[in-house]
Amino acid sequence: MNTLLPGTLEMLILQTLTRKSLHGYAIVQSIQQVSEDLLQIEEGSLYPALQRLLREGWVAAEWGMSARNRRVRTYRITPAGRKQLQREVSSFEKALLGISRVLRPVEL
Repeated sequence: MNTLLPGTLEMLILQTLTRKSLHGYAIVQSIQQVSEDLLQIEEGSLYPALQRLLREGWVAAEWGMSARNRRVRTYRITPAGRKQLQREVSSFEKALLGISRVLRPVEL
């Protein structure tokens, strides 16, 4: 995985799940595809993040069958997860603004 700021992976997962419910591997694929391969999420990072989101009640999960007739756990964002996503995006945007201001070239 590319280095992400703390909490960013959870925010990316929540945003991805606003589009539709997905199983873990599909979440990884979606993030990679939407980011045009700039973000690579390792399964070793994804599943602990999903467990944290489940514990917080920001996502819910249910077992189902994949297109290949294999048992998969599908995740969906909850109303509490949508509210958390709004908070995280707001906080992230403020941090990004601060970072961009510091990185702005010095005017002489």
